[in-house]
Amino acid sequence: MNRFDFTPYRRSTVGFDRLFDLLERTTSAGGDNYPPFNIERRGEDAYRITLAIAGFRPEDLDITAHQNLLVIQGRKRDEASEGQLLHVGIANRGFERRFELADFVRVENADLHDGLLVIDLVREVPEAMKPKKIIVGGQPTLQAVEDKQADAA
Repeated sequence: MNRFDFTPYRRSTVGFDRLFDLLERTTSAGGDNYPPFNIERRGEDAYRITLAIAGFRPEDLDITAHQNLLVIQGRKRDEASEGQLLHVGIANRGFERRFELADFVRVENADLHDGLLVIDLVREVPEAMKPKKIIVGGQPTLQAVEDKQADAA
């Protein structure tokens, strides 16, 4: 049985319900593994998703970034072959691949080259959401100390 119980973690965390729901959905979903993909961390706030989609052209793809969801769809195109196909081993089927994105992650760039779709993602936390130091009411505020010798010279 591949079911994990996240109840102990839910009790000791606040505001991570969406993360635990995502983990539970991911572990329970079998799903299709086409097209294969890689997720790469390229820096502290930079990521790259690479999908192997040989045979697709840019006009066959639809990439949509919703609030916290990236949806990549490939549409199968009908091509008449010049001869009779005896074996079809190259997948040219339509697909839909979904990626849950963290808060403040946006798509920066998408490029198709050599059968690989590369999507660069960047996390940009707004200034209002960054952590700030809170000074307790009874503490004096710190002030810069001036160097009097430097002023005299």
